[in-house]
Amino acid sequence: MLHPDRLLPSDPTTRDIARNLYAQVKNLPIISPHGHTDPAWFADNQPFGNPTDLLITPDHYIFRMLFSQGISLQQLGIPPVGREAQTHTDPKQVWQIFASHYHLFRGTPSQLWLDHVFAEIFELPEQLNADTANAYYDRIDALLQTQDFLPRRLFERFNIELLATTESPLDDLKHHNVILESDWTGRVITTFRPDPVLDPEFEGFKANLSTLASITGKDTSSYSQYLEALSVRRAFFKAHGATASDHGHPTAGTANLSRSESEALFEKIFRSEFSAAEAELFRRQMLTEMAAMSLEDGLVMQIHPGSYRNHNSHLFETFGRDKGADIPVQTEYVKALKPLLDRFGNEPDLSVILFTLDETAYSRELAPLAGHYPILKLGPAWWFHDSPEGMRRIRQQTIETAGFYNTVGFNDDTRAFLSIPARHDMSRRIDCGFLAGLVAEHRMDEQEACEVAEQLAYGLVKRAYNL
Repeated sequence: MLHPDRLLPSDPTTRDIARNLYAQVKNLPIISPHGHTDPAWFADNQPFGNPTDLLITPDHYIFRMLFSQGISLQQLGIPPVGREAQTHTDPKQVWQIFASHYHLFRGTPSQLWLDHVFAEIFELPEQLNADTANAYYDRIDALLQTQDFLPRRLFERFNIELLATTESPLDDLKHHNVILESDWTGRVITTFRPDPVLDPEFEGFKANLSTLASITGKDTSSYSQYLEALSVRRAFFKAHGATASDHGHPTAGTANLSRSESEALFEKIFRSEFSAAEAELFRRQMLTEMAAMSLEDGLVMQIHPGSYRNHNSHLFETFGRDKGADIPVQTEYVKALKPLLDRFGNEPDLSVILFTLDETAYSRELAPLAGHYPILKLGPAWWFHDSPEGMRRIRQQTIETAGFYNTVGFNDDTRAFLSIPARHDMSRRIDCGFLAGLVAEHRMDEQEACEVAEQLAYGLVKRAYNL
């Protein structure tokens, strides 16, 4: 099913160059510095449950497409909040629904990733469809019960050098403790995601502050001790391997309030007597405070703005967060980041990685910003744009201004563990095709392109995330 030249340029001259470049990078180790896989998989090292639980249930790319065609989340085995125990959906029936609608994914990166998984990992020779669904399910289910398909064994088979998960600041990181204390040599680290205690509009925010107080011994009704509590949790995450924090705020806005202004704003936030504008101002100030802490403790700061999260209100109220209803919105960076950059933009020891879901910002804002400020780097094409054309567009619109070395390579940002090799392979193929075009146009010689290809696949990410 998998053509050896997939995703490489169609022009014969450029394709030959791309083949040579790809041969140099295809077997490099995988570094996955940002994602959402479950650390319990690697702590417990137990067999994955079944094909549906592994490949469909955790992947919002899959169920958002099926939902768009009128298939309910209940049909896919995803229960409403609070009714998990009452919901019993036959996973094989869910798989049949998925297989019968696999044609919906034609032309999408999901099919490219899944075809790679089916062909390369499970060695299935036929295309998935309604007729082959049972054979697919039975073979995958049988293999998942074998030693070779345990999580740690797959981690090693995939040639993963490092994988980062993402946890709430309130997480006890018990699974990471198990991994650290085991004799397994695989490197799985955590990432500090403080949104639940930085965003006043995050559900359960006030209760989260109470939990933050109890686990740190700080009085989080006091702004100064609230900041101390955040610093304590950052240190806890660093002790468990974290090299980065991650911030998923609605905007990229930052602020630089005085201490008295920050304290007065926090009092309103703590009393739950704030407006939407004040909630946004608080988030902006906290991004700047997080930058200050990163300058002290060395955590790389990732900013992932521009998603209108849980846009489908009914779906959110019924099923909770992360059910495929997040939608990109226009995002501004130049004015938004200026307060933070005025304070920290020239610091040599601070690193901030910018992501966007707004492709109109690539050449107008992000590339010029990263091409100037020492603290800024550009993240790869993200989420809706983690696709062949999305990867090409970000290179085409940013490299001339920012250069390759103000970017951070690739990260897969996935919950779907088995898709990690497929996603990295896609990125490497697309980058080699882009570089081959520069060589074919005599804008770069092939040795330079080879060096850049290796950096994009491996070197830049290690440097950017202090690995």
